[in-house]
Amino acid sequence: MIEELITEIEEKYQSLNDELSDPDTVNNRQHYAEVAKAHSDLQTAWNLVRQYREAQQSLAEAEEILAADGEVEQDMREFMREEIFSSKEKIERLTEEIREEMLEADPNDDKDVIIEIRGGAGGDEASLFAGDLMRMYQRHAEAKKFKTEILSSSPTEMGGFKEVVMEVSGKGAYSVYKYEGGVHRVQRIPTTESGGRIHTSTATVAVMPEAEEVEVDIKTEDVRVDIFRSSGPGGQSVNTTDSAVRLTHVPTGLVVSMQDEKSQLQNKVAAMKVLRARLYEMKLAEQQKEQADARKSMVGTGDRSQKIRTYNFPQGRVTDHRVGLTLHKLDAILQGDIDDFTEALAAHDRAEQLKAGV
Repeated sequence: MIEELITEIEEKYQSLNDELSDPDTVNNRQHYAEVAKAHSDLQTAWNLVRQYREAQQSLAEAEEILAADGEVEQDMREFMREEIFSSKEKIERLTEEIREEMLEADPNDDKDVIIEIRGGAGGDEASLFAGDLMRMYQRHAEAKKFKTEILSSSPTEMGGFKEVVMEVSGKGAYSVYKYEGGVHRVQRIPTTESGGRIHTSTATVAVMPEAEEVEVDIKTEDVRVDIFRSSGPGGQSVNTTDSAVRLTHVPTGLVVSMQDEKSQLQNKVAAMKVLRARLYEMKLAEQQKEQADARKSMVGTGDRSQKIRTYNFPQGRVTDHRVGLTLHKLDAILQGDIDDFTEALAAHDRAEQLKAGV
């Protein structure tokens, strides 16, 4: 298996070298840039392959010398045994590094991301927790130098959110947050609880890569546009103009409403951005379903019904159930310190892919 992969890398690298020196490629700036990028992307794997071949050669030479029975002195024989052990160890390590380097990258990893957070079971407490999660992601994004923008929100009188939709912009945003989708559970004593009982509430998180127009073709005739007056918590009027927008994608039944912006046009643009992301998410879900038999990973599905993490306030701990990681620093996590989780989930997903075979 590894020999086939290495041969493939060698042949591909040589082919790209040949193409880069081809006058037709040199004279086509766009094509040259594409070939140069592919060559650059393969460079690390090629360097590992060179080291692998060198280790193979060292092993073969040491085994050949050792096989010359009676012709090799004892100290040289001992040296060759050490060389064989070292070469085999190096080959084993390089095999894993090559396989990991050649894992197929998620084409959406560099995209901006749209995160939808909704209060689930638990009434007001669930809405308050949805607000906690929103602020957690905002603080984490700020630490990562990402830009955040609230596209839509439905605040409650208690200070929480029935629903909030936020955009996180920056190179690699989707790769960071793509494992956050699912049901987040909180266990804590609500401020309104006089008996000191711990309540369990939930909030659901959906994570979607932002889609370009070319990736999702939305026909004008497939979208019904309704205009209405914005309203705040408790039905109070936000403004006196009909600026809120509701888009209904007739073929799928998807509905997106936006009222946070001041103008009807701004709300329509924001609603179309979310609608496009939701349609793209549906498209991705269909592809992942088709690939499920080939590789069943515990993470990265973004399934909104899957309980992924528990935030336990009395014990100050947070547990991610997919990788079995528990951290006793709940306050820091709610302040945005979630790198331990995002990195563990990414590593687990890579391990699952390697287990399934490259």
